[in-house]
Amino acid sequence: MKQNNKRHILVRYGIVVGFMLLFSITIIWDLFKTTTVQAKAWQMKADSVLTITTPIEPERGKLLADNGTVLAANLQYYVPRIDWFTDGIKEDTLMKDIGPLCDSLAAFDPSMTAEQWKTKILEDRKHILEAATNPAPGKKARKNRAYKLFPRMLTHKEYERVRHFPFLRRPKNKNGFYHEMHNRRIKPYGNMAARSIGNVGQNEKSSSIHGHSGLEMALDSLLYGKPGKARNIQLTNGIVRAESVPAVKGYDITTTINVQLQDIVETELNAMCLEAGADWGTCVLMEVATGEIKAISNLERDPTTGNYVEGVNHAVLGYEPGSVVKTISMMVALEDGIVTNIEEPIVTGSSWTYAGGNPITDSHGGATRTPRQIIETSSNIGMAKLIVKKYDKDPQGFRKRLEQMGFFEPFHSGIAGETTPWFQDAAIKNGGRVTLSRQAYGYGSRIPPLCTLAMYNAIANDGKYVRPHLFKKLSREGEPDSIIPVTYIRKQVCSPENARKLRLMLHDVVWGDHGTARHWVQDDKVEIAGKTGTAYDVIGGSYGSKKRLAFCGFFPYDKPQYSCIVLMLGADRGAGACSGMVLRNVAHKMYARGLLKCNTDFKAGKDSKKSKASNEDKDVKSYPTFFASMSDRSAKNVKNGLSVKSSHCYARPAKIEKGVPDVIGLSIREAIKILEDAGLIVNFTGSGMVTSQSLSAGSQYARGQKISLRLRNS
Repeated sequence: MKQNNKRHILVRYGIVVGFMLLFSITIIWDLFKTTTVQAKAWQMKADSVLTITTPIEPERGKLLADNGTVLAANLQYYVPRIDWFTDGIKEDTLMKDIGPLCDSLAAFDPSMTAEQWKTKILEDRKHILEAATNPAPGKKARKNRAYKLFPRMLTHKEYERVRHFPFLRRPKNKNGFYHEMHNRRIKPYGNMAARSIGNVGQNEKSSSIHGHSGLEMALDSLLYGKPGKARNIQLTNGIVRAESVPAVKGYDITTTINVQLQDIVETELNAMCLEAGADWGTCVLMEVATGEIKAISNLERDPTTGNYVEGVNHAVLGYEPGSVVKTISMMVALEDGIVTNIEEPIVTGSSWTYAGGNPITDSHGGATRTPRQIIETSSNIGMAKLIVKKYDKDPQGFRKRLEQMGFFEPFHSGIAGETTPWFQDAAIKNGGRVTLSRQAYGYGSRIPPLCTLAMYNAIANDGKYVRPHLFKKLSREGEPDSIIPVTYIRKQVCSPENARKLRLMLHDVVWGDHGTARHWVQDDKVEIAGKTGTAYDVIGGSYGSKKRLAFCGFFPYDKPQYSCIVLMLGADRGAGACSGMVLRNVAHKMYARGLLKCNTDFKAGKDSKKSKASNEDKDVKSYPTFFASMSDRSAKNVKNGLSVKSSHCYARPAKIEKGVPDVIGLSIREAIKILEDAGLIVNFTGSGMVTSQSLSAGSQYARGQKISLRLRNS
């Protein structure tokens, strides 16, 4: 019996040993096969894992205003989270710290009291733990390791504050506190020039963040930078990812936008859109000498609220321009010698039929008109007669002449969506002579407002056709890389003499006895020249009932510094009364803020005169006759610096806690700052100190309400 048991045991033992030997042989064979027979294949597989590269997103460059202030930049935001399943979290420690933690949270985010914070955190934690151990019927158990502490993302400064709160400042393995980091593109000035600045985001082709509108899109290749590369590296305890090619940060781009001017333009355009009930409005302000676009605004009415928000960039889209194109047609007439004497009258009348087309009429009809009067009164007949005088036999020649001037060349201004002018085919066989006559005064064409503005800017610039642009410098890590120079589409689009004649004509539009803008654009502070234009909106190939109303001009007239165009659709008044008023108000406010290289607070007498009190000839200094300031220090500096002989101290206005501020006795610059800070729109007449205001001090008012001030020297 014992012998049989022993035999059975040995058999079983032999079987076990045999299986172990077989298993060992299999392992040895697989080891041999892997390291020797299949060594090459496994090595290739290992290499493929270690040679995998993943892209590293570069830091997107900043968009800056002309003075270096930030218009758009990437900022890091943090999402604080807690993993309640962290082994190091002790119940007694949590309950000890929960009170001080919630006190800190309530001070940081007062939307809830400390007690409410405590209730929320403990109840949320309880539900998370229960969902992992005792899930509801029909639901799977799951561990939520990403409890979100706040409903919003935190800035770096806010996160640094939060992570030092009680309990959260403990080591991560004892509180489960961690964060997710996100990059967001922010615009410190909110909606100001938002459409021109543009937006960024992902698209269908790439998960990377790229610009998809405005400057962000137009300059994306510069702002985006160059992606880096990371590859897997084998270490003793595993594979880690390490940078192999560093990412190159995108360029910081300094734009031509001036924040102060942008604010003025948007405020005035928005105020007129509200007042006139326009569907949309656009305004572009450009520096004459350089072509720098200092401000650009595009506002559209929100049908749900009735307010105006940044909309489509109408400044670079083509529209029938109406009568603002007459100035460009007159430039052609002067350059081609069609007009040699701007005072020589031509027969116009009130109706004229040409080439079998419908009669051309003038609402400001007259028997004759000089070229100067044609622009002043906006004569359709006069302008058409001048152009067809030369191009009657070759209607396409008018377009070709504009093409020679560079009118159809793209600006590459940096504004996304930029288009070029389009003119209807004017071949004779297609009724081109009639088309030509209409194109002379603003129909049969589509011209972006920016292109019209560039031509007017050339007139203000003695014929130099400077290229409009929206950016001027590239830099990286604070070091300038390249500066965009001033460039010209044509060094001279017209002669300086013809530019002078055109400026005179545009001056007549505002200041002449019959000028179409004389009632609205004249200003006693800034001398403005420009042209009105009206055209009906086109819907589905037919003219609609709404009008597009334009005014394009420049200021100050004697030495133009800025050119500007305003275009509005659907306003309840004429072009001068809406678009012209916007330009006038912009110029007026720039003057009041000292942005037109002139001083608003005092007037100087004659430069010199001979003293009658002395037998010797000598120059007698002339002093400012008036200076007003609330600042004693400023007044003292002016008095001493200019050797003012006498001064008068006016009583300071009383401080008003509620209602309209009291600004009587202040200089206009100080008065405008106080009133605009209160939300009022300021108009003023005269010069010197404020002597009266249309809204009495302390009275109730609504933001956006207008107030008129009267000034005088004393």
